Amino acid sequence: MGKLQSKFRKRSDLYRASQGEKADTTFDSQVMQHEPAHQGSINTVTNLTPDLCVSGGSDQAVVVYDWKQGRVCQSFQGHNREVTKVTHVCWVPGSSSIVQTSEDKTIRVWDSRTWQVTNTFPAKQYIQTHCDVSPNGNYLMSSSNGFGGQGCEATLWDLRQPGCKVVEYRGHLQTAACCMFLPTPPGGPVQVATSSHDGSVKIWDQNTAVCLGTLYLDGAGPLVCLAPTDSNSLLCASFNNGLHHIQVGHGPNQAQVSGAESGGLGGMDIKVVARF
Repeated sequence: MGKLQSKFRKRSDLYRASQGEKADTTFDSQVMQHEPAHQGSINTVTNLTPDLCVSGGSDQAVVVYDWKQGRVCQSFQGHNREVTKVTHVCWVPGSSSIVQTSEDKTIRVWDSRTWQVTNTFPAKQYIQTHCDVSPNGNYLMSSSNGFGGQGCEATLWDLRQPGCKVVEYRGHLQTAACCMFLPTPPGGPVQVATSSHDGSVKIWDQNTAVCLGTLYLDGAGPLVCLAPTDSNSLLCASFNNGLHHIQVGHGPNQAQVSGAESGGLGGMDIKVVARF
């Protein structure tokens, strides 16, 4: 844990895409600022219900937060060090299997009934920082540690064919800290999201690995965790600026107006609407 955390960089502006523009002064005025969930950096966030999330941070607290109302519901104290993740585990829906990423750069699938490894994926070049499984249980995503554009990718694997790599999502310049399958609206495209220590969130076409849009959060530091809330929004945990409520849409490009940047194809808008 310490080995990976020691490589965090808080100067995300040093890793901005060359064509990017600095956020303008209208950004903060257009973002709803709620009561902070934590005092200090937020290291992990996940959803409990459509309205509630739980997060952990450097203040050694675990907080249950109503992100729609912008208020802390309950705060749990008791840890002696910051609450964090480095690697990750997740369930395969509809099964007894658990997927685990590891600092040994591999991904393992475990049977929770016997606690035996049933599948080991080929080792990647760097530590695998996070994993997520598609709702139908067919696909696995993992994200990779990395530096200066080396590594820093997310990978889509086919769980039905052990070791089968489908596509890679490349474009981050530092560690890809989190990767998530996004909820798919009826008849809508299948998409995934990644966040990175380079201060960016990217939305991708799941099957083609085309980057549909990029949001840069200047000054937020490493963006270490994502939690989709529905097909149009997600929560993002940052080192410097708390939790961000991000909206994703397909209308006229307004991301530039909000002080963020939109990149890729498809006319996708990605913008921050609230901060906790």
